[in-house]
Amino acid sequence: MDLPALTGKICLVTGATSGIGLETAVNLAKAGALVAITARDEAKGRKCVEEIKGRSGAARVDLLLCDFTSQESTRKLASQVLANYPALHILVNNAGTVYAQRELTTEGIEKTFAVNHLGYFLLTNLLLERIVASAPSRIVNVASTGHHQGTMDFDDLNFERGYSTLKAYGRSKLANVLFTSELARRLEGKNVLVNCLHPGVVATNIWSHASFWAQPFLAIAKLFFVTPAQGAETITYLAASPEIEGQSGGYYVQCKPARTSRLARDEAVAKRLWDVSLKLTGLGPPA
Repeated sequence: MDLPALTGKICLVTGATSGIGLETAVNLAKAGALVAITARDEAKGRKCVEEIKGRSGAARVDLLLCDFTSQESTRKLASQVLANYPALHILVNNAGTVYAQRELTTEGIEKTFAVNHLGYFLLTNLLLERIVASAPSRIVNVASTGHHQGTMDFDDLNFERGYSTLKAYGRSKLANVLFTSELARRLEGKNVLVNCLHPGVVATNIWSHASFWAQPFLAIAKLFFVTPAQGAETITYLAASPEIEGQSGGYYVQCKPARTSRLARDEAVAKRLWDVSLKLTGLGPPA
């Protein structure tokens, strides 16, 4: 993919120590951007920084530590970004996970929803003023075709009833699409593009935490998975391609606009999710 020169652009890619996040960081660094990545483990993160430098030729790639299961850690990450970077032109929300069993964060929130949705929501909102001030800028949210199976039960966001790995994942990815469309509406006229995507069914380790019964099926499915480099193509396209100038609030597959689920197009649900997310992250009044 041919990208414009990104010299002088500052980019943050979350969850970039493997898979599509790593490949996206390489692509953006290769185009000349100053790239910062997040990692939970410092040793692994530093190893990935050296890999990104080696593959991209970039002289500088920054490492920031964050555990998105913790809102305190996410807030510390945002504080570091605001303190260390005068601008933020590209934010790629990619960090994600799944859990075989229902687990809660220290804030008492189901972890898949907390990491995959609230992590995006909290970090983006904490950095939003800087992103707007850096315009033209872009926000890219990594969603999934799994959002088509997602539900949004506001009376049971924590899956106290009927938890399963796929149900929790589908809900979190539906939330990504709803968040994207609502944020795009709120940023209209600000010269900030907000888009989301399905990267393809990618051969990464995100499903290593899936239930044991699902592993044989995943082993077979991986024969048909795309590579992380292929999965990163649409992320990179949305982050930097001039072809999408002026296009915001979209959902993309293979670098082309795609149709979302009916529920993902419901503006009332998107607005309600926004309000609930404000409360769950402490950015708004308590419930």
